[in-house]
Amino acid sequence: MDNPIKNRYDFVLLFDVKDGNPNGDPDAGNLPRVDPETGHGLVTDVCLKRKVRNHVQLAKGDKKEKGYDIYVKEKAVLGRAHVKAFKELGIQLGEEHKAPISRQAYEGLSEMGVPEGLSLDGDEENNTFFITVASDADKKEIKDWLKENKPIKAIKDAVGEAIKQAKSRRPTGKEVDRGRGKMCENFYDIRTFGGVLSLKSAPNCGQVRGPVQLTFARSIDQIVPLEHSITRMAVATEAEAEKQQGDNRTMGRKFTVSYALYRCHGFISAPLAFQTGFSEEDLELFWQSLTSMFEHDRSAARGEMTTRKLIVFKHDSALGNAPAHKLFDLVKVKRSSDEAKPARSFSDYVVEIDRGSVPASVTLEEKI
Repeated sequence: MDNPIKNRYDFVLLFDVKDGNPNGDPDAGNLPRVDPETGHGLVTDVCLKRKVRNHVQLAKGDKKEKGYDIYVKEKAVLGRAHVKAFKELGIQLGEEHKAPISRQAYEGLSEMGVPEGLSLDGDEENNTFFITVASDADKKEIKDWLKENKPIKAIKDAVGEAIKQAKSRRPTGKEVDRGRGKMCENFYDIRTFGGVLSLKSAPNCGQVRGPVQLTFARSIDQIVPLEHSITRMAVATEAEAEKQQGDNRTMGRKFTVSYALYRCHGFISAPLAFQTGFSEEDLELFWQSLTSMFEHDRSAARGEMTTRKLIVFKHDSALGNAPAHKLFDLVKVKRSSDEAKPARSFSDYVVEIDRGSVPASVTLEEKI
């Protein structure tokens, strides 16, 4: 992560879908997203970022490469990543707390053994016994330990009250900056897309402005969402089977787009990359993800989705040498014929690039 990119990039991404739903809208019964004014199809930036995250997990997850974990992933508890980052930095966000406990609780805990973050102290002569909660104790782990071991009530009450009374503190401004830096170092998607890391339930790591940003993808032509009835030759419960007298059929709905070609614009900022540590290696992985993100995201619902073109404009400087919109205007997507029939494949379109108008200080690269 020591070589952040030094050039600005703008890019055009073209991908298509055949007999599938590229991005269902949960507020519209999972129908494909559509611009109601023009009828053009939409795919959100969040959907595309999800596919990039998934590809990075596949490419780097099995290798356990440091710095390529994913922050926003399935079943993730985001606060745990914050706690882990502060532990790695050696920043303690709590105060040691010592509480008196009964002899019964002391003896029971001595026999069971206490989890990490707790310690015991007893004076048999004076009949005084204490439990100490460390300043860096993970309260959730201790609560999970209580649930798993199910100790007697005296132990459960003593430990529960001790961690409840243990005080935490907010990180200082410098500690927040260090935490933010550690999160960028650990997580590829934070380093790339940024994120809001100020959670109420976890140490504050501030906010990160990611160097890579995407627009919504919009279809080149209007789309017509199709609705299909589907049948499952089974039911879920005995009650349903009795109601249908053994017919055991379940009806459902499925929505598809026969064919659509989508266009998305993207931007990569070198100054923001310097802040997050987004490196040349990260950039190469991002290009790889855009070109291959649909290859391991197959499902019947999504039909056939393919990245068709990735056209990259590399500026000679960090701040850029031409407005992004003028570069995007150099890439035009047209129908290959004047026939009025609906498009049904990528060959029904022609992608034209006005290479002669590309500024001398900008390099054009076709990744696909």
